Amino acid sequence: MMTELDFLQEADPKPTRRSFSPGSIAILIGLIVFAVVLAVQLGNQRVIQPQPGEAIRDFSLTTFEGEALNTADLRGKILVINFWGSWCAPCRDEAPDLQAIWEDYGGEDVVLIGVNWNDIEGSARAFIDEFGLTFPNGPDIGEKIAEQYAITGAPETFIVDQEGTIAAAIIQPTNYDALAQVITRLQANGGTDS
Repeated sequence: MMTELDFLQEADPKPTRRSFSPGSIAILIGLIVFAVVLAVQLGNQRVIQPQPGEAIRDFSLTTFEGEALNTADLRGKILVINFWGSWCAPCRDEAPDLQAIWEDYGGEDVVLIGVNWNDIEGSARAFIDEFGLTFPNGPDIGEKIAEQYAITGAPETFIVDQEGTIAAAIIQPTNYDALAQVITRLQANGGTDS
């Protein structure tokens, strides 16, 4: 006859310790290593700079004068997008040429946008005043635009046709003649590089 104690011991057996086989441990370690490698690879993916023939990477910018610009709203115009900094010696060299391009070509079909990158607002405004820049310029707050364009240094300039396709990527200082040549070519082709 079973006693109450025997009954309780039978009803509540001692928990057994569950162990994992070496194969299941190896699979678990493999999955963890795979997840870590995948996370590192995804974290290391870099934005590649846009190349001629690619679509523009649209952005919004508020100029130092408070004007809101959105490149998507400027379709139908040739855009010259120049990344610059007041601390950049080559930017100082090309500033007069950019202003001359604006004076000669700026208007209904050509828009020049200065994107002030990695700078202090007071220094940027002093640079604009020093060179008498009258084309729209604004700060790249949080460097979001520079990140989108994979900017590695200043100056860098992108010329975009009227259909929103990059016609030229100038990843070095530029000058009036080089900019005028691309703008004139685009204007002769109805604003496109096709």
